[in-house]
Amino acid sequence: MQKENKHIAILGSGESGVGAAVLAIKMGWDVFVSDNGKIKEEYIKELNEINVEWEENGHDEERILKSDIIIKSPGIPNTIPLITKAIQKKIKIISEIEFASFYCKAKKIAITGSNGKTTTTLLLYHILKKAGLNVGLAGNVGKSYAKQVAQENFDYYVIELSSFQLDDMYDFKSDIAILTNITPDHLDRYQYQMQNYVNSKFRITQNQTDNEYFIYNLDDKIIVEELKKRTIQAKCIPFSLNQKVSEGGYLDENQLVITIKEPLIMSIHDLALKGKHNAQNSLAAGIAAKLLEIRNDSLRESFSDFVNVEHRLEFVAKVNGIEFINDSKATNVNSTWYALECITKPIVWIVGGIDKGNDYSELESLVKDKVKAIICLGKDNKKIIDYFSGIKDQIVEAHSALEAVAYAYRFAKKEECVLLSPACASFDLFESYEDRGNQFKAAVRSL
Repeated sequence: MQKENKHIAILGSGESGVGAAVLAIKMGWDVFVSDNGKIKEEYIKELNEINVEWEENGHDEERILKSDIIIKSPGIPNTIPLITKAIQKKIKIISEIEFASFYCKAKKIAITGSNGKTTTTLLLYHILKKAGLNVGLAGNVGKSYAKQVAQENFDYYVIELSSFQLDDMYDFKSDIAILTNITPDHLDRYQYQMQNYVNSKFRITQNQTDNEYFIYNLDDKIIVEELKKRTIQAKCIPFSLNQKVSEGGYLDENQLVITIKEPLIMSIHDLALKGKHNAQNSLAAGIAAKLLEIRNDSLRESFSDFVNVEHRLEFVAKVNGIEFINDSKATNVNSTWYALECITKPIVWIVGGIDKGNDYSELESLVKDKVKAIICLGKDNKKIIDYFSGIKDQIVEAHSALEAVAYAYRFAKKEECVLLSPACASFDLFESYEDRGNQFKAAVRSL
């Protein structure tokens, strides 16, 4: 990469920002880290150790706008004044993932989608690691990709990518790209235009040639329609729960079938991950593994002993016969749909947070059939209350995880389920979806 003047400003001092600083210093850049909020002590220590200048609680615009490159945290929208000024000055603005890829010679398997991308990423990482590959885990999960490029020597990376990361990626190329599905999400960041969001997700295929692979969900109508409009250079390999495919993966009654190289056939009852949506995740990860020549016996073993991610349909406890499930990672309507769909008991549903342009009509029939009471956990619950008040009589508001769990314990009976599946972002009452899930689990354990 060209770096004649070598000035980089890094906006955001979390895992990705500090990781980018570590790599930039190693590669001889002049680095300045700027955070609009407070920088965590652990990150200050790390920045000081590598002699990086930093600031917190505000941006020195004059200094930042003299940079040759800005590496931007995915959480920062392109609409803030500092970024619009940088765009006007034609300063290159990229993500940490893009920056790290300039210095990475390893094979990259990149995964995106509105739902299922974390589970698919972790499952594929588990498969490759168990098969003995020298593999790193990066992106939205794991450690900073840039820091690993600086400090490790992996042959492969499994990288989970959000649409926000993809928006600031231009030259990055996946050896294998996976698109799990596309449903409305983050529309507040995309001018409430679904096509803008779809375009963002399809950036995962950019720069691919016919030497690379694109694995996609054949059951997703949005993806299928989009593929009719686009020319994808990579070799396209579908997976489906509804139809057989000659090359790819599909469900044949209760058999998972992957027809890449030596075919793999496995009963879904032997999969550690349960539910239809997880069969899709398993097919996507399995196809990628087969393309990387993982043996069937190793693949079977990994499919059967995988442990899923925390905060995703995570069993917390059974208290007096009431089951408590933490699905805090469900930050959009489609994720919550999966959760409601796969639970068979009557549900007390905890929902709410920062609405991202949600359409609750998708959940209406499931809520009618399965939910006995709704607890709104957020600062502004009006939209949820307005939508569901004609459908369910029992709707209350809670302003802490402790209060929500107390209500839920009162409403639920033996052999019923309390489900935290918010369908919304967490940042009104909590630091993150992890914080929300952890507070929920602590409240359950205090019953």
